[in-house]
Amino acid sequence: MHSNKQMNRLFAALGREGLEVSREGRVYRVRRKDGPEAPAEVLLPDDFPVEAKALRQLAGLMAVRHPLGGEVEHACASPDFHPGDAGVAIGSVAVTRDMVIPAAVGSDINCGMRLHVVELAPDRLLAKRDELVELLKGDFFFGTRDLPMTAAAMRALFHDGLLGWLEEVSRGPLGVLARSDLGQLAAELDRVHLGGALEGHAQWAPEDLVPDDGQVRDGGMATIGGGNHFVEIQVVEAVEDRALAHAWGVRAGQLAFMIHSGSRGVGKHVGAAWRDKARAAWPKGQRHPEEGLFALSLADHPELVAGYLQAEATAANYGFVNRLLLAELLRLRLRQVFGAGLSAPLVYDLPHNITLPMDGPGRRWITRKGACPADAGQPVIIPGSMGAASYLAVGRGSSALLSSASHGAGRARSRFMMSNHSDQDERALGLTGVDCITLREERRIEEAPAAYKPIGPVIGCQVEAGTIAVVARLRPLMTFKA
Repeated sequence: MHSNKQMNRLFAALGREGLEVSREGRVYRVRRKDGPEAPAEVLLPDDFPVEAKALRQLAGLMAVRHPLGGEVEHACASPDFHPGDAGVAIGSVAVTRDMVIPAAVGSDINCGMRLHVVELAPDRLLAKRDELVELLKGDFFFGTRDLPMTAAAMRALFHDGLLGWLEEVSRGPLGVLARSDLGQLAAELDRVHLGGALEGHAQWAPEDLVPDDGQVRDGGMATIGGGNHFVEIQVVEAVEDRALAHAWGVRAGQLAFMIHSGSRGVGKHVGAAWRDKARAAWPKGQRHPEEGLFALSLADHPELVAGYLQAEATAANYGFVNRLLLAELLRLRLRQVFGAGLSAPLVYDLPHNITLPMDGPGRRWITRKGACPADAGQPVIIPGSMGAASYLAVGRGSSALLSSASHGAGRARSRFMMSNHSDQDERALGLTGVDCITLREERRIEEAPAAYKPIGPVIGCQVEAGTIAVVARLRPLMTFKA
């Protein structure tokens, strides 16, 4: 925690760099002196450090303008706020008018969360833990999953997301999907944010994933990904809102499983291509924006704005299907080990790296980078570390964070810092009692609980600010990390 003296020194140092920073309670405000009058805002718990680099990045995002028309109207950040590698602080939320900023989403398009509950006693699961883990290691790590797709299914996926993909797959499911309850998958679409069906187009997908005909064996589909992505089996430890929990099918003592993954190689393909397009389209002779945050302006290139939004939707559709299939592999293995009657219904699936229209089609968009939508009455999924609780919450539609919430606790130490940590003791890393299944020992270290800030204050300050309310708390049992 910063003392008042340390805080004043930090603010003075940032002031010498051209930033104005102030604090009112838990809300910090930052703006560039040569930028817009309106500051960006950050909600932080009382005892959390204020990271100068993240403040610089947020002020830079707020200051993005296009010389031919377009601006950031409002920017803020959720309490898991920390510096991002690509010039945008994690936890940032921005409303743009007459422009979009491809770099503000980056390459991990539609990274998001998915949560299921399971009517299975934890002791039954743990009694067959080794059998289940070996099956899932094959699916998640060794590529033994059997998920061939037809070219038609892949095109339907890119064009229409879960809705189009499921309609096409239902014509003749292949591989493990022949054992899936496709009716259940269809019924669960209304528990996916925006139905998991955005208006994309296969022209923006990697060419090898959209052949004219035949089958596609996509090595990236139904994979977890690196970094902080995971598949985790949990137990519902406590319910705080019984009415909502009951409505969502959640009760104390249940098992649950949570998926954190995104659009994998498709997102990287789209993100990289459109960062280059935005840079190439920047008006000649105009000063380049800091951090490489090149915007696309409606006034300058409306066709590029439309193209980027369609391309991002294409990758986002892939992300929705990727999470569904990771969950379906786990659900099918649970049925194999514990009985075919296991339902494991979906609670909710939502993105946290995406650009979406504000107020319907128009000239304003909201971009979230490591922040969840938290509309009034909407489920919100906020994971802790693999050694700490995760939370199921309900959004309040609060203007305080632009109807958004954090997507986790936020990193306290970078992966480089963790890999060079002076004390590799299990207890010092917070790994005592943590069941992490991975093929890479360095992943356990990089993603150890000590790498993350405490989740409790992150949740607490959002509850007190009126952005979310807690519905249930979930405790990890085992975590799969690629």
